[in-house]
Parts: sequence; C-alpha cells; structure tokens
Amino acid sequence: MLFAKRSSEDDTVVAMLASALRRDIAFGALRPDEKLRIDALRQRYGGSNHSMRETLRILATEGLVEATNQRGFRVTSATNEDLQDILLMRIEIERIGLSRSLEFGGVDWEAAVIAAHHRLAHADAEVLRQPDDVTALQWDEACRTFSASLISACQSPRLIEMAGRFFDQSRRFRLARLREGRIDFDARGTRHTGIKAAIIARDTAAALEALEQDIRADIE
Repeated sequence: MLFAKRSSEDDTVVAMLASALRRDIAFGALRPDEKLRIDALRQRYGGSNHSMRETLRILATEGLVEATNQRGFRVTSATNEDLQDILLMRIEIERIGLSRSLEFGGVDWEAAVIAAHHRLAHADAEVLRQPDDVTALQWDEACRTFSASLISACQSPRLIEMAGRFFDQSRRFRLARLREGRIDFDARGTRHTGIKAAIIARDTAAALEALEQDIRADIE
C-alpha cells in the first residue's frame, strides 16, 4: 500500500516515548532550548528513528518542541515572555470554557467537578507530605483533571483540546514552583473551594474571577 497505516504497536511506542519526553521536559531533565538529536534520544529512551521523529512531531504540535532551521528539533524556550503568553491564552480560553460549561452543564458536570476537586485536595496533601517525583507527577495530573473538569461541559471539543495544550505548556512553570517551595497550599485550597462553591451556586461572575486568580497563581 502506498499509504500504510501505523500499527497499534507503533502507536503504543510513540505514546510511551511522548509521555517520557513530556515528563522530562516538565521536570527540566530536558532543558529549555536544548537541541534534541534523534540518535541521542534513541539511546536514552529507545525506539526507532521513525518513532522518535513521530514523537517529536507530536510534541511540536503541542508546543513543547520546536523545529529548527537545520530541520532538527529543540525544547521550546521557557522565558518570562513565554510564561506571560501561556498565561494569557489559558485565562482567555478557560474563561470561555467555564462560562459555557456553566450555561450548558448539568448535575453530572457538577458531580465531575466535585470529584476532581476532592482528588486534587488529596493530591495537594500527598505532595506536601512526600514531595518526590512520583507524587509530583500524580499531583500535576490531578491539577490537569481538575482544570479539565471545569470546562468539560462547554460543548466544544476544539476548545477543550486547545485548553489542554496550553495547560501542558504551563507544566514546567508549575512544577518549578513546586520544587522551589513557592506554592501557598492553604491559599490554593481556598481558591479551589471557592471555584467549586461558585459553580454549585451558578455564580458565573464569581466563578470566572476565582478561575482567573487561580490560573495566575498556578504559574506566575
């Protein structure tokens, strides 16, 4: 066949490689602006030339990797300008998503937000108790689940996909703040409880204000 479809095994390998590179970019093991050479990456992570190139292509669409003029790849930069741009996009997109979810979401959506909030509160407590890489990853995933739950009833798959992309781009900044001890978990818990309460009360103005404050505190 001229255009052969990738096998499920190929897809699995690429998914595993992408997960490993995302993790190492988030934790700084692959540093901002670092050149990503296929041979070196294969020695470190495994996979074939084809699977690694496909992995880097996927990460490039997510904004975690950039193609260079020499047709290679590098980790995207992580400057203050990058942070402010990601912050802008997260606020704008997630505000729209939450506003629409408040309009269209029902009891099932509220239940999903409450469940995600409970999981996040547990993850906050765990990462405070034992701040290692394993709990940090679990904590970050709980952060992602809570953020996604807030906009999950917006009835726009494209908005949800875009919000997830910018949330993932913010991981490096969030995990750096965690490692450096710059997160006020008491204030964070209060904000999240406030978001949940505003959603249950269907107070759109309060929910959007609390969301923006939380996004800013998350990575700024």
